Amino acid sequence: MQESEGVAVEVDRRVVVGVLGELKLWLDNQPQPLGHARQRSVLAVLAVEANRMVSVDSLIDRVWGERPPGTARSALRVYLTHLRRALAPSGITITRSGGGYALAVEADIVDLHRFHRLLALVREQTDPQRALAVAEDALALWRGEPLAELDTVWAQAMRERLRRERTAAETDRIDWVLACGRHRQVLPELTTRAEAEPLDERVAGQLMLALYRDGRQADALAHYQHTRRHLVDELGTNPGTALHQLHQRILTADPALAPTEIATVTVATGSSPVPRQLPAPPRWFTGRVDHLAALDANLDHQGTAVIFAIGGAGGIGKTWLALAWAYRHLDRFPDGQLFVDLRGFSPDGTPTDPAVALRGFLDALGVLPDRIPSDIEARAALFRSLAADRRMLILLDNAANTTQVTPLLPGGDTCTVLVTSRHRLSGLVTAHGAHHRALDVLTKVEARVLFARRLGVERITAEPAAVTELIALCGGYPLALGIIATRGRTQPGLPLAELAAELHETGLDALDDTDPAASLPIVLSWSHHALSSEQRTVFALLGIAPGPDMGLHAAASLTGLSPVQTRTALNKLAQASLIGRTADGRYRMHDLIRRYAVDAAHRGLTEQHRNTALRRVIDHYAHTAHTASRLVHPHNRDVVPRPAAPGCRPEEVHSQVQAWAWFHREHECVLAAQHAAAERGDHRTGWLLMRFLYPFHHLSGDFHRHAASCRTALSAALHLEDPVMHSDAHRLLGLALCRIERYEEGMDHLRMAETLARRLGDARCLTRTHEGFALAWDQQGQHELALRSATRALRFVASLHNPVWQATAHTIAGRSAARLGLHELATSHCLAAIPLQQEHGDHDGEANSVFTLGLVAQDTGDSDRAVLHFRRSLAVFRAHANAPLEADTLDLLGHAYAALRQQDRTREVWREALDLYQEQRRREDAERVQRQLCELDLEGDPAIESAK
Repeated sequence: MQESEGVAVEVDRRVVVGVLGELKLWLDNQPQPLGHARQRSVLAVLAVEANRMVSVDSLIDRVWGERPPGTARSALRVYLTHLRRALAPSGITITRSGGGYALAVEADIVDLHRFHRLLALVREQTDPQRALAVAEDALALWRGEPLAELDTVWAQAMRERLRRERTAAETDRIDWVLACGRHRQVLPELTTRAEAEPLDERVAGQLMLALYRDGRQADALAHYQHTRRHLVDELGTNPGTALHQLHQRILTADPALAPTEIATVTVATGSSPVPRQLPAPPRWFTGRVDHLAALDANLDHQGTAVIFAIGGAGGIGKTWLALAWAYRHLDRFPDGQLFVDLRGFSPDGTPTDPAVALRGFLDALGVLPDRIPSDIEARAALFRSLAADRRMLILLDNAANTTQVTPLLPGGDTCTVLVTSRHRLSGLVTAHGAHHRALDVLTKVEARVLFARRLGVERITAEPAAVTELIALCGGYPLALGIIATRGRTQPGLPLAELAAELHETGLDALDDTDPAASLPIVLSWSHHALSSEQRTVFALLGIAPGPDMGLHAAASLTGLSPVQTRTALNKLAQASLIGRTADGRYRMHDLIRRYAVDAAHRGLTEQHRNTALRRVIDHYAHTAHTASRLVHPHNRDVVPRPAAPGCRPEEVHSQVQAWAWFHREHECVLAAQHAAAERGDHRTGWLLMRFLYPFHHLSGDFHRHAASCRTALSAALHLEDPVMHSDAHRLLGLALCRIERYEEGMDHLRMAETLARRLGDARCLTRTHEGFALAWDQQGQHELALRSATRALRFVASLHNPVWQATAHTIAGRSAARLGLHELATSHCLAAIPLQQEHGDHDGEANSVFTLGLVAQDTGDSDRAVLHFRRSLAVFRAHANAPLEADTLDLLGHAYAALRQQDRTREVWREALDLYQEQRRREDAERVQRQLCELDLEGDPAIESAK
């Protein structure tokens, strides 16, 4: 721990001490209570399996043991609810998946997993001092008895395993202590351990070696005989090969057993000074554990010619990371540290000449001014010669490009170089084998710790909501967080809520300052100025583009450039760290950089340029969505988009698989394009995009977003002089609202749709509206009203001469009849629908009809036939990714299996149904299936069966 302004803060990491001692959650660097023992035990079990799913049965077994109470499942749900609430401020979540729960957390935050990672890091070390430091860090995580509040069989086994791991780690630590020549320091501990574990040959060997190195050869040989007697008396065996060989080497005074001296370098004064040029260590450095570990892992134990290239956007914390790592390893560079700011991105736009940087290095190394060559090549050669045999750290900060860095690289194989740049410096990686580390934003946890350190725990605890909002608005951007923290620190009377409100309202203006180093807009402007004219245009257009990210084809439509030109420009922006590229090849901007790009678009592009680009990208999404929609739902052909704008490049989608992949990939962007179209007054496209998204929303069960899309479409439709659109928009919004259980509002919209359809006398609108009523009533359990509406839809559809629609109306009517127990009527409707659906390739409709036949079979007690029908329809729903009906079918299939007393299959399909209902946020259905599963478990409980 270290003290900062009277507030104790955790230096290394926040740790959930859920395994290696008393369970506490470190929030804002203060331990927080986590409820009673059983609740803490649940968290401890999840912490042991961090980021891995633990089934409910396993949780109960590990927490309650072999005889859990009947209320264990309900109690578990309550504990998890409380834990989620307690963990929320830390950014740690508990997720449910596949019938179990998982603690979603950075592994290092759990002490056990950090302990294991550090032990793995120890095994990679060849420098004894470094290995010893890491081993001691690992053992320092132990704060008491592991899983102290648990006494189940699992906990006892886990405790024993952890004790063995700790003992092994402590023994390894002693090996490293001996390797560092600290035998005298460890002798008391080894003597105690040898007495406690007289049969442990490894401990015996360590004590013998320590005694020998301390000049006590006779004592070392005597301890060998003592150990040998114990082994013979207790186990009837002699010492093993390793201990026997050590005994022989001590007998012969093997010179190789002498302690290794860890060199302590003394620097002579005079002509060869030791440069110490690093700026002061960053006081508020936070997090970056993975990056620090990666730098450590790539550093050879001799400091062999290692080059690290740390890349990232301006203000992302590259220099802080480099300095923080450097100060942790100063002992590795006894011949000094060189530093230069290469000013690759600076206010005057003039990078430091490498010749000037070399002059500074040579001065620092004691070269007389008259001996410094004027030619840059000669200077570089002299620098390489001087650095060749030195163990130095060279920090080249804020590099512009590889060309600027290359002359500054040292010779020999003993130096380590850290280069920071907003560019990726791929040439440095390719030509010089540099290890590249791309720096991103801080996590929510790290951001909160940063605020705690700079503002004090009391202040951020007093306004938790404001702190959460500030962290969200800053998006983990270190410079933004630092600017806000500095303002709060220099104005202690200013409420953090006011800072949050200002940042929310004014955006980047709240992060501006007359001091360039404390102004995010100015820092970003230095990167912006370094771009070419075309790159600045692409950057600005990306700022105003709809959606959280963008693929290459959409970006080509946005910019009006060819895909090749677009890719080149995007790669340049990515190299400049102004945009990031995701693993699946998409391009994304940080929200604060996007705000800067928006400002740049309004400063540097005409309104016509912006509008033309937006028209192209909206048309891109509309035309591609139209193609994908027809592939997902082949019978949805009644609407088409306007002709695409010149320069628009819709994506080619040729199969249903490709269509689904496109919708999943571009869904958020299409929704954003719909909003953008409506805001720009392009109301027809705003309405059409909802229609194109409908099959995806409907089949995936995402009715919440579909409802939002329908609201946008309805608003757009009200601006269009097309009453059919008005009616359809009300109908689709009404259905979407009913699917998310907002029945009253949904039925109002359906009635409005019917009123408009009646005024029009439009048979198509009336058919679809009454089908909508039937579906909505059926969902509310009003099956008589549903059948009445479905019958009306059949009357209207007869005049349309559309066999697919006629089949759909029969299927809906059959479903309502089946729910009412009108089995013959239900069957007749389905048998009328199925031939039409088969003839016209309406596979999804046919599966719906077969599903209804399954309802009839189940209701009449023919469970075997019900299973056949449900499995047949389930296969189609899965093949067509119809998630809502897949969930409903699994639910009913479970009932059919239950009637056949096939409990394992029942449990399996209900768990699948529960997961789908939860994903679709169908709360009532999920709760119902959860109750069914609980009742099923109770039926199989031997204690309950014997009590019957």
